[in-house]
Amino acid sequence: MGGYGPATTGFSKGLKQIGDRVEAEFGSDVKVRYVYNIMDLGYKAEDILWLVESGVLSVGYQSSSYLTDRVPELGLVDLPFLFARNEDARGAIDGALGAWLARKIEAECDYRILGWFENGFRQISNRLRPVRTAADLSGMSIRVLPSDVQKRTFELLGANPMRMDLTEAIAMVTAGTLDAQENPLANTVTYGVHKFHRFHSITNHFYISRPIFFSRRQFDAWPRRLQQVMREAVRDAVATQRKVAEQEDAQSRNAILAAGCEIVEAAQIDHASFVKAVQPLLDEAVKTYGRAAMRLAGQG
Repeated sequence: MGGYGPATTGFSKGLKQIGDRVEAEFGSDVKVRYVYNIMDLGYKAEDILWLVESGVLSVGYQSSSYLTDRVPELGLVDLPFLFARNEDARGAIDGALGAWLARKIEAECDYRILGWFENGFRQISNRLRPVRTAADLSGMSIRVLPSDVQKRTFELLGANPMRMDLTEAIAMVTAGTLDAQENPLANTVTYGVHKFHRFHSITNHFYISRPIFFSRRQFDAWPRRLQQVMREAVRDAVATQRKVAEQEDAQSRNAILAAGCEIVEAAQIDHASFVKAVQPLLDEAVKTYGRAAMRLAGQG
C-alpha cells in the first residue's frame, strides 16, 4: 500500500487501518507492507497512479484531479463552489455521484475503486498579501492540480495558474518563486508551506476527494473473501480518515497561527466576488457534463 504523505497523516492512518483489518482476518496468509510517502524514495506524487496501475503497488490514493486528463468526467468535481458543506459533498461522493465517477475511472484505468478519502475544502495561501476578494489574486502565480478546470478557475479569478506536481510546487514555494498555492490547511502544514507563506484565506473554493484505488489485475485475482474484507476495511477506514481530517484542520490552524501567519476567515471573504468571476465556467458545466451528471452533484 502506498501514498504520498508522512505516516502521521489521516491518509496513512487510513491505509494502516485497512492493512490491520486484513491481517487480523487472514493472519499469516496475507502480508501487508507500506510505503507511506513515495516522495521519500524520489518519486513524484503523481507517480502513485502508474505504480498501482502497473501492480508495483497494490493499493494507493490520489486526488481525483490528477486523473482528469484521462477521465474528463472527473472535471465535474473540480468545479468551484460545487458544494457548500462537508455533509453535501460526502453524501454525493458516497452515493450516486461517487459510483458514477468510479465507473468512469474504471472504464479508462486498470483500477478498482473501493472508496474515497476526503481531501476536503481547499484554501489559498500566498507570500504577497491577504486575499479577501477575487481581485486580490490578480497577477499571482499559483500552483493548481493537473486539471484544466482548476486552471481555468484561477484564470477567471485573475491569477496565473500553473499546473504542476506537488514535488515541483514544494520546491518553488521553498525557493520563493511561487506566489501562492491552494490546499486544505492540513496539507499546507504537512508539506511545510506555512513556513514560507504568511497569508492564508479560507475560500473553500474546491472540494476534492481522493479515490482509493487497487491494481485491478491483482484485486480481481484475489479470493472473493479477501475482496470482501478489503471492501469492508476501506469503508471503515474512510469513516476514520474523515474524523481525523476534522481534527487535522483544527491542529493545522493552530500551527499556522503559531508560525506567525495570518488567516482570513470565511466570514471575511467576499464570496460573491469569487462566484461572479468563475460564473462563465459554471455556466458551461451543464453543456460539458450534462444535466444528469450535474444533478448527481446536487446541481440543477
